[in-house]
Amino acid sequence: MIIDLHVHTVVGSIDSSLLPQEMVEEAYRVGLQGVCLTEHRGPWDKFEFNRFKNQQGNLFIANAMELESDYGHITIFGLDRYVPGIRDPWALRKLADREGAYVVLAHPFRNLLHKPPYNNNNLLFRGYKPMPTTVDEALKHPVYDVIDAIEVVNGGTADNENYFAWEVAKRLGKPMIGGSDAHSTNGLGRCVTVFQDEITNQEQFLEALRAGRFYPATGLLVGELAAIAQG
Repeated sequence: MIIDLHVHTVVGSIDSSLLPQEMVEEAYRVGLQGVCLTEHRGPWDKFEFNRFKNQQGNLFIANAMELESDYGHITIFGLDRYVPGIRDPWALRKLADREGAYVVLAHPFRNLLHKPPYNNNNLLFRGYKPMPTTVDEALKHPVYDVIDAIEVVNGGTADNENYFAWEVAKRLGKPMIGGSDAHSTNGLGRCVTVFQDEITNQEQFLEALRAGRFYPATGLLVGELAAIAQG
């Protein structure tokens, strides 16, 4: 089952121009079987989300969020509300354990491999001097202890930084996901996560995440879907 695990709409992300119904139509057009609404301002209102989801036929839709934590961006699946204090990843980990939520480090190395001063825009290592330039150096960050998986292919991140994330996740033994990070119809489905199971509801979705029955992939938009590997 092919799901884009990182999508933003106008409902919960002020930097997005993607209307929810446009998202659904484009998802069907490109061959997606599911999308996750990882909104910046937190999950959709539960009543509004359920009403919208129930109108969309067979397309699986998950209600999630993308959080700007003290150590970069984190996507959270299975938490239906924003809770004060979870900018601290260790506080988020405790809450996720209580709620049964799944925590993913999103596009962790975006801008890291750019030349100075642009690499200072990397959020995971902000304040670190010097910025890491190798996988060995990047592996020393403490945040990996509190996340469940790493987004290793992100549609808004440079290829070399995605490959860097792939290598870090591999060395850590962390599960890997993919998501387009779409803020418009352009690029929706560019990067996806392929699940081995058929998923029709939130409980099945979270079960599949926890079991690790998935892999990141690209190529859907050109009809050549393939698991991603190091470049």
